[in-house]
Amino acid sequence: MLTRTAAILLPLALLGCGANLRLEAPPAPLSQKVTVLGIPNERFWPDTDSEALVAEAAMMAAREGTEAGARPLPPAHFLALSGGGDNGAFGAGLMLGWSVSGTRPWFNIVTGISVGALIAPFAFLGPDYDEQLREVFTGLAARDVVLLPPVISGAFALVFGEALADVSPLTRLIYRHANEAMLSAIAAEYAKGRLLLIGTTNLDLQRPVIWNVGAIAASGHPYALELFRSILLASASIPGAFPPVLVNVAIDGRQFQEMHVDGGAAAQVFLYPSSLHLAAAARERGIARERTVYVVRNGRVAVEAGTTTRGILSITRRAASTLLHFSGISDINGIFLTAQRDGLGFRLAYIGSDFQAERREPFDPVYMRTLFEYGYAQGLRGETWRNRPSAVQSFAPPTEPSAPSAAR
Repeated sequence: MLTRTAAILLPLALLGCGANLRLEAPPAPLSQKVTVLGIPNERFWPDTDSEALVAEAAMMAAREGTEAGARPLPPAHFLALSGGGDNGAFGAGLMLGWSVSGTRPWFNIVTGISVGALIAPFAFLGPDYDEQLREVFTGLAARDVVLLPPVISGAFALVFGEALADVSPLTRLIYRHANEAMLSAIAAEYAKGRLLLIGTTNLDLQRPVIWNVGAIAASGHPYALELFRSILLASASIPGAFPPVLVNVAIDGRQFQEMHVDGGAAAQVFLYPSSLHLAAAARERGIARERTVYVVRNGRVAVEAGTTTRGILSITRRAASTLLHFSGISDINGIFLTAQRDGLGFRLAYIGSDFQAERREPFDPVYMRTLFEYGYAQGLRGETWRNRPSAVQSFAPPTEPSAPSAAR
């Protein structure tokens, strides 16, 4: 019996390995020479590219017409959108309620990670895109994002595959909204001096990557739209659950492939690296203006208390959830401290303990619509914003969901 099973599984294993072939990853020492579209500012390595980011900020000011001596400078507004899976319905609802309140600013910079990356283009382009954003987050069901395999094929994927889920529905969703019209609109806003930055994680190098979507959109490159869609899909691709995204790159004419996954593998939310001293760089260029960063955490600050059962899956899932939660809290604290150092105002919004809806499954449409309306009400009233990070506390959810929360 064992011999017969081995005879069946071995060819399948070889087939699975063959299906997952890819081009070689770029050599790590040459990572700075890697190019996708051939434009110098298409992306940044936040751990080493502070000077490149300062240069991009200077070009941004020049395009905006706010270089030194041009005119009195208006306040600048930055928006950082976190990951959070189906909790992204909170951030989407918040944007729409904020629009209706009449107090939502135009953001000079918008950043997004994971589900925050899916919200970011709509938030960047403003209220004209609110209804599309509503459609994405209130018309979704689990089948519109992922297709889960049967138990047997799921077990096979766990051993031989690269992901458990089929994300072709999410891919179709991205293709429907991230189209030529959206790319052209992003390029037009980039020309006005605004930045849209999306984070992914380069799994080969184990490094975060910041993609300069406006520069990509404005490049006119025939691959720009495909790359934009790949960035959005990669940023939302939870490792192991969703397939990674392979990005074709080149070094001196030689072709390679990079493997990119969820930006949340490296950070849950970002603004700019702390090594970039924004205030000092602005002073050197004679630029003085008021700046405020708005951080939207698509999740809670409080942790959900409960009894963890004694089992490998239960303990591992609970530990991973705890790790991601406090990783996100640490990222928010980092943004706050950097904002204080550089003289930025700080505002934070998140799902409060007063939100008590039950999630029956990941991407439960009833849960997401309820959360969207909660976020909408928060944005409309304008009372959700805190001017400093909140202390982490515990709360007990009303009922235990019958399925684990969606990964961040």
